[in-house]
Amino acid sequence: MTSEDLVANNAALSGEVQRAQESLKIALLTIDKLKVELAYLRRMKYGRSSEQLEHAQLELVGGMVVVPTPDPVSNVISIKAGRKTRQAKMRPGLRELPEHLPRRTVVHAPLSGSDGGCDCQACGRALREIGQDVSEVLDYEPGSFHVVRHVRPRLACTDCKTITQTAAPSRPVERGMAGAGLLAHVLVSKYADHLPLYRQCQIYAREGVMLERSTLADWVGQAARLLSPLAQAIGRHVLRGDKIHGDDTPIRVLGGKGSKAKTGRLWVYVRDDRPSAGTAPPAVWFQYSPNRKGEHPARHLKDWQGILQADAFAGYNQLYEDGRIVEAACWSHSRRKLWDIHERQHKLPGTLAHQGLERIAKIFKIEAEIRGKPALRRRRVRQVQTRPVLVELKTWMSETLAQVSAKSPMALAVGYSLSNWSALVRFAGDGRIEAENNAAERALRSVAIGRKNFLHLGSDAGGNSAAVIYTLIGTAKLNGINPQHYLRYVLERIADHKANRIDDLLPWVVADQMGQAQAAQSRELAQAA
Repeated sequence: MTSEDLVANNAALSGEVQRAQESLKIALLTIDKLKVELAYLRRMKYGRSSEQLEHAQLELVGGMVVVPTPDPVSNVISIKAGRKTRQAKMRPGLRELPEHLPRRTVVHAPLSGSDGGCDCQACGRALREIGQDVSEVLDYEPGSFHVVRHVRPRLACTDCKTITQTAAPSRPVERGMAGAGLLAHVLVSKYADHLPLYRQCQIYAREGVMLERSTLADWVGQAARLLSPLAQAIGRHVLRGDKIHGDDTPIRVLGGKGSKAKTGRLWVYVRDDRPSAGTAPPAVWFQYSPNRKGEHPARHLKDWQGILQADAFAGYNQLYEDGRIVEAACWSHSRRKLWDIHERQHKLPGTLAHQGLERIAKIFKIEAEIRGKPALRRRRVRQVQTRPVLVELKTWMSETLAQVSAKSPMALAVGYSLSNWSALVRFAGDGRIEAENNAAERALRSVAIGRKNFLHLGSDAGGNSAAVIYTLIGTAKLNGINPQHYLRYVLERIADHKANRIDDLLPWVVADQMGQAQAAQSRELAQAA
């Protein structure tokens, strides 16, 4: 073999080694990315949902323990620290039982004497009461059914033979046997307590009331159609705000006979101005769609203009094109990408992901201090305190991006923040905007828990029904109103209510009237018992 052949072979082998090294590098980056995705999916399915950043912990690295440097020990002990003060321990649970609960008194008197009188067992003389010890126990009676009989006497005139009778009262479900209280209980059990209809049927059967699942499903659909105008009124209230939170979540939907199941979407829009000291009542509006195309949020917000706080979903991009809607991004989404890497790295302190989380934590610390303050004050504080943090954070992200591989998970996490930087920092110049989109994520939490229990919706119509009920229950919760009391109050009245005055049944409008109606109903039940 000549020297030229050796040189050629050497060059060919060098090329193969270089290509192999490049392939290995790509494979290792792919493995790291897949490990991060696997850790994220495992946490979403099995892990805890908290993303709270913990302080540096003891970690085993290569068989060695990372121990924090102890502070120098001082022999001087302060007087306050030297005193052994006894701290009161708060017992978990209720310290005092609520006053509004009815009381049933049971008197435990001493054993009577031989003649039936209250005599001393030691000497036989009469006893007199010198005091008493009272203790209270919280008890529970399962919900009970009762039948309401509507009696309409027919009255006839003795002279002209005219017969008079009061018209039959309207029912929430036309010609149905379910009252407003039962319907409200079924809706709240399914959409607030996440109890599937078949389990409700089993509970009712234990009380001796046999109801089919299909019957409850019909009741849910008819109640949703009856309440749909009220949900639309809540939607109009949400869209009257100049800043709303938006998000969406998947939900499995059956496709009907002969069709495959599909993944529908529940979109949520939240109006909550309380963090900036706004006085408008908070509200949440749900909408259902059979897919996640961008045309759906465009339809929902076609006549609205303002600030939309949402994640970086590409389907929202067409909303921002004409400037009518301004984008505000979410630091929680940006932080979550770093958190997934931090968790994959066993939460080791000092890593790039940990450094990024600590810098973002400074933003949330400032936000916690100004939550509930007026918008102008929030803006001033952000200009003074948050702006420097954001400038330093962007510089760190740019330097980090230059250090890591372009396809590494860390580069993707940092690149997400830098590519959405304008929307992420918009909150610093407007006190109305939040640094995160947690209001929308909290509203979707009930959907996420519910789909783990009832697994799927029966049809697209069921998706629309779910959106209506989630809207009413979520809005009632935001206003501190018991959703079951509210739904019962509305179902008792909405059938005869004027359509052009539907706003009179909004949760924050009827809150005071509900209390009076609930008290009157409790008195009626007590008298009937």
